[in-house]
Amino acid sequence: MKQTVLVTGAASGIGAEIAKQFCLAGYNVVLNYHKNNGPGLELVNEFKGQSLAFRADITNHLEVEQMISFADENFGGIDIVVNNAGVMLWQLFDKTTLDDFNHVFDVNVKGVFNVCKATVPHMIAQKFGRIINISSMWGQVGSSCEVVYSAAKAAVDGFTKALAKELGPSNVTVNSIAPGVIQTNMSKNLSAQTLESLCQETPLGRLGTPLDIANTVLFLASLKAGFITGQIIGVNGGFVI
Repeated sequence: MKQTVLVTGAASGIGAEIAKQFCLAGYNVVLNYHKNNGPGLELVNEFKGQSLAFRADITNHLEVEQMISFADENFGGIDIVVNNAGVMLWQLFDKTTLDDFNHVFDVNVKGVFNVCKATVPHMIAQKFGRIINISSMWGQVGSSCEVVYSAAKAAVDGFTKALAKELGPSNVTVNSIAPGVIQTNMSKNLSAQTLESLCQETPLGRLGTPLDIANTVLFLASLKAGFITGQIIGVNGGFVI
């Protein structure tokens, strides 16, 4: 029986590549999106019957519950969760408002809580599950002008470690992937000079790609990773060690 994967923020960027690789590997895939009706949703036409899209704001627990019910009705439940949806905030701390703070934490932290809250009971009942959270290397070491974003991703990593201990007896693994600088629309906001500087600071001498992250996600979702839980796995080309 095919396993079913939920990928949040799957319309574009890293999320779209993760969803694509799961489809190619033969999984059933539920692609979550909110405002961005991006190219990732074309997978629904490419992999008919195997992939479905559902619009939901992950900060709203009612919409998340509706999405999980939709997955249950079509695929019989979620076996693997990839909490990829997130927002960045590049801003000096003294210019950051409470609304900014709330928005970043709502999407990056509360969204992870809502999705896990709605999917964990099924995983516990079947004694199997994979939860893979996409955090950031800045959650590990912090980044100037990204104080709130760094704090939110650090919270995701703490959530990951604690939940892994709680769900381990139910054979549910929980891990985080902490990407480095990845070539997505988010990085396009950086100047060419900044991107070149980041490449030089990266021991492998290049920026990461969405496929670099997707390959790691697929490994953590597989049976080969059954003894890995509670880990923050850096996929950053050696930028943070």
